[in-house]
Amino acid sequence: MARHGKRYRAAAEKIDRERRYPLDEGVKVLAAAGGAAKFDETIEVAVRLGVDPRQADQNVRGTVLLPHGTGKSVRVLVFAKGEKAKEAQEAGADHVGAEDVVKKIQEETWLEFDTVIATPDMMSQVGRLGKVLGPRGLMPNPKVGTVTFDVGKAVREVKAGKVEFRVDKAGIVHCPVGKRSFGPERLLANAQALITSLVRAKPAAAKGNYIQSVAVSTTMGPGVRIDPASARAVTAA
Repeated sequence: MARHGKRYRAAAEKIDRERRYPLDEGVKVLAAAGGAAKFDETIEVAVRLGVDPRQADQNVRGTVLLPHGTGKSVRVLVFAKGEKAKEAQEAGADHVGAEDVVKKIQEETWLEFDTVIATPDMMSQVGRLGKVLGPRGLMPNPKVGTVTFDVGKAVREVKAGKVEFRVDKAGIVHCPVGKRSFGPERLLANAQALITSLVRAKPAAAKGNYIQSVAVSTTMGPGVRIDPASARAVTAA
């Protein structure tokens, strides 16, 4: 059995592992528990949904613009040409290119970016990178706004804290909602925005309780179980 360090144990002692906290209280408890690491840990929300990801009509995927961002500097790569390339650069894209960047990724497995945006006319080229970008969740997709001619807006949103969420094979969505240093109020606002977006993305084929369980945790620390009813109440308010 793995042994936890002093920081982890000290944080865990402040959390009632048997209790399901209201969302606002749970975030406060997690923030007050202290860090299990010396760095500014990421806070993540995990939501188990009442869907069967094996069914195409029950796949949950979307984006949410976190009101307070993620606290992380996101490196954005944009595939575009001409005026659209210039627009991307002016919006703050870290890398902009076309066939030259496609070739660099193919030949050098260059992956110094976190998000990829492409104009529709570039997708015939970008599609050749499916085996490299796909498994890493980096392939541009029109459903989440990363295949668009409005590249300036797309870049600014990603830089401002727009994140993608997607249900995994176990029916769980994992999504970062900020850093420990954000404090309870900003973390709560981000968590509420995520849950609201998840509810809006509910598939018509999903039956029964959609939000089944919720937990909030830090990168290296213990998690806090959240009462699903309080999470559902976020969208009803």
